[in-house]
Amino acid sequence: MSTTNSQILNLWGVLSESKRIINAHSRHFLALSVIFLLPLSFSLIIYPTLQSTFLSSDSLIPQQSLFISSPYASPHPTTAQFLLPLVYTLFVLLLSLLAVATITYSTFHGFYGRPVKLMSSFKSTLYSFLPLVSSFLVSQFIVALIISLLGLFAALIYKSLQLYGLDMDFDSKYFLGFSILVAIMVGLVLVWLQVNWSLGSVVVVVESKWGFEPLQRSYYLLSGMKRVALSMLLFYGLAIGLLVWGCSTSVANAGQASGWWRWTFVLQTVVSSAFITLLMLHNVAANVVLYMYCKALHGELAFEIAEEFACQYVSLPFDCQKVPHIVSVVEV
Repeated sequence: MSTTNSQILNLWGVLSESKRIINAHSRHFLALSVIFLLPLSFSLIIYPTLQSTFLSSDSLIPQQSLFISSPYASPHPTTAQFLLPLVYTLFVLLLSLLAVATITYSTFHGFYGRPVKLMSSFKSTLYSFLPLVSSFLVSQFIVALIISLLGLFAALIYKSLQLYGLDMDFDSKYFLGFSILVAIMVGLVLVWLQVNWSLGSVVVVVESKWGFEPLQRSYYLLSGMKRVALSMLLFYGLAIGLLVWGCSTSVANAGQASGWWRWTFVLQTVVSSAFITLLMLHNVAANVVLYMYCKALHGELAFEIAEEFACQYVSLPFDCQKVPHIVSVVEV
């Protein structure tokens, strides 16, 4: 029995179960992916090229004003350059939260074999969207606080090294090594937080918690399963990150070389967006499956399964001193 559990409670077991759930409701998850994940994937690929094109067109305005020796500098380029990243960030955040809410809800019900419907998934966002926003803001506040403390600590060490007489100028090798060390330390802390909070969104949707509580609950559930969570983070994070970077670079080169509306640009964008959408879908579903496995590891899933299928059984207490007999009711 332990061998079977060890074979299931790993990265391959999580990926296999999430794939099974998605294949069982392929049309449903395809619809959710097209509505939420496909626009998100497309924007991730096209945004760098769009931003560079937008900024290059805006940079002509101050040059013209300098050429005519205008004493008044136009504030519009600065405002526009600020608004584009802000609007894009809000767009990505909105689509990401909606995608996580609907796909998590559908995967959770699909895990139990329940029927999944689009309207039910959409209605679930009414109850989970604001809690997801609150948990996201809390997590970002904690991350900002930790980075600020690490920055303060790094600044103190930097000043101490200067007092000891080390050459800490910006072009010195000591400063370069110190910067790399600080960057590695910050990266490890961020990865540690992401691993321990990877089930936070699932807890929000499934258990209706919000704020800091889902993050704390995720940390508790992942005890004993952090290696699987880290493997998932590295697998999907590297796959999606490398794919977005490579595709956005190739799309930018295709747009410069062949024009925006050439078939190569369209083909690259469509194929790249489809692959990234598929990876994002399986990532969200795998988080739900990992959540269920963590609950099973902590002994919380057996009672829920008993409640789920309680309507299919009849308990016959033949004797108060004995364990109740469970009889399965089968419709003929």
